[in-house]
Amino acid sequence: MTGETRMTKRANENIDATGVTPKSRRVRVLIVAPSLGILGGQAVQAARLLARFEAEPSLEVSFLPVNPRLPGLLGRLQGVKYARTVLTSIAYIASLLARVRAFDVIHVFSASYTSFVIAPTPAILIAKLYGKKIVLNYRSGEAEDHLTRWRRTALPTIRLVDEVAVPSGYLVDVFARFGLGARSIYNFVETERFRFRARRPLRPVFLSNRNLEPLYNVGCILRAFAVIQKRFPEATLTVAGDGSQRAELEQLARELDLRNTEFVGSVAQSRMPELCERADIYLNSSNIDNMPGSIIEAYAAGLPVVTTDAGGIPYILADGQTGLMVRRGDHEALAAAAISLLEDEALAEQLAANALAACRQYSWAAVRDEWLKLYFELADESAAIRPSVVRPSRVGIE
Repeated sequence: MTGETRMTKRANENIDATGVTPKSRRVRVLIVAPSLGILGGQAVQAARLLARFEAEPSLEVSFLPVNPRLPGLLGRLQGVKYARTVLTSIAYIASLLARVRAFDVIHVFSASYTSFVIAPTPAILIAKLYGKKIVLNYRSGEAEDHLTRWRRTALPTIRLVDEVAVPSGYLVDVFARFGLGARSIYNFVETERFRFRARRPLRPVFLSNRNLEPLYNVGCILRAFAVIQKRFPEATLTVAGDGSQRAELEQLARELDLRNTEFVGSVAQSRMPELCERADIYLNSSNIDNMPGSIIEAYAAGLPVVTTDAGGIPYILADGQTGLMVRRGDHEALAAAAISLLEDEALAEQLAANALAACRQYSWAAVRDEWLKLYFELADESAAIRPSVVRPSRVGIE
């Protein structure tokens, strides 16, 4: 029996344990999340889950974007800064009121701070109004600060949901410190799209793939690369991603007199395997983080990883086993760790091999079981109270 067959068997056993099987009833799930029109991990993960769930016979899944696109004149007005916020919010809430009642489980993606108020909060309140089961899929590495600063509003709202699902053990621990229970369901990473390649010889060809925003501190990578180039003048760095700091970071690269450094902008997920294939070492220097899928993608591609210890990264990377980890903001240590790999190829090769083995827990076979178990647990509770639900039409990502 293959690993995937065993996972499927266990998932079916979980479903049968609830008394609701795919043959007797399909669980209707509404995923509420950003569409791919918004750059970021939430949109990518929502799109991946939706695509897989639509092929799942035990589920009927639909998608409601928090950033709906409006037609005609209204769509053009969405291009105007303040009008965009008002029109998008009205359209989003109207969609929630019209569609939530038709589902068993409302799966709400969530970030932190103002985003938590604008996107997840209306979905939670409207789902509660209709008596629906709610999964809050909280994904922000800024959770501790958010829950501390917004304690009076965030905590009571979160307590309204039936289940909090987070993508890392790190966030489970953060939520526990605020008296909130959460279960960890890892991000699904399409590791099968990446070709594992042993780097022999290991070249000083580096890749960074994070949005160019302050919390990811890409400037630390540029400073580390300046140190690396003193030791390896032929070293190259590809900086993938875009964001508010792009001009500032390009200026910093000029000030550091970096050579062979290319800012390629935002890269579609479909092109990430190609980008990883061309590189030999992956660098990450975030100050705030949760479970970066880019690190798991590097694992799958055979790229040795050098990273800072931000947030949930120590929960997915074991220093000296699946990668090398240094203190946040320490560009000298980041550079030294990268240089150590280039000087010890046996270490780099062992790290890459260990990291590939660690990828299995992020595969669809592993993650699928966890989501099905959660959905059917909640649907069974719901069915005991409301046995009949109107069947919705399926809607894809906008």
